[in-house]
Amino acid sequence: MKDRFVTAIIVAAGNSTRMGGKISKQFIEIMGKTVIEHTLFAFEDCDLIDEIVVVSREQDMEKIKSVAKKNRFNKVKNVVVGGKTRGESVASGIKAADEKTSFFAIHDGARPLILKEDIENVVKKAFEVKSAALGVAVKDTIKVADENNLVVSTPDRSSLRAIQTPQVFEKTLYLSALEKAEREKKDFTDDCQLIENAGGRVYVVSGSESNIKITTPYDLTAAEGILKCRQKGESI
Repeated sequence: MKDRFVTAIIVAAGNSTRMGGKISKQFIEIMGKTVIEHTLFAFEDCDLIDEIVVVSREQDMEKIKSVAKKNRFNKVKNVVVGGKTRGESVASGIKAADEKTSFFAIHDGARPLILKEDIENVVKKAFEVKSAALGVAVKDTIKVADENNLVVSTPDRSSLRAIQTPQVFEKTLYLSALEKAEREKKDFTDDCQLIENAGGRVYVVSGSESNIKITTPYDLTAAEGILKCRQKGESI
């Protein structure tokens, strides 16, 4: 199976406005390690990942390079500057990938609790079907509301999935979808949408509810609780 070359694109170029602090959320510590360290540890430790490209803000580049060197993250081959949008940032990372890359594993740098086994599961599925993403079943009842906050409809909860990252795509498929989106001047906040826009289908692999995204201070408290449970060997 491992005749493929997988490049992980770690998108860490957000401005952290909802966190409210003065530093990038990538450098906030959770249980003794920064957010970006937790993220990179998981991908460095995964045998199916061959190289890592980190996409960051220009002012964060040297610090991320220092983090990679200090922790001996040997798979980190490039740290590149992101764009104005998430789509532009991913495209920047794609351009920096090794020429022999056959699959891209695109991951939010702000999802530091990703488990190695979840990375493996979604990459293996992508090897089979060309495009796959982690996701979990939605627990809450979801309502669609109009501009006046009036409920318009209620989707069937059993069919809903909260999509996470990594999202893994075969190189040719992804580049073709990216070219179509650029030609149509469309920008997506989710890479699955890019594939959907090109007529492709994405397989959802069951992920872990603990794979949360660090967006607000509340998420830091939740992440610390999850890591403490893991240290005790408790499943969560």
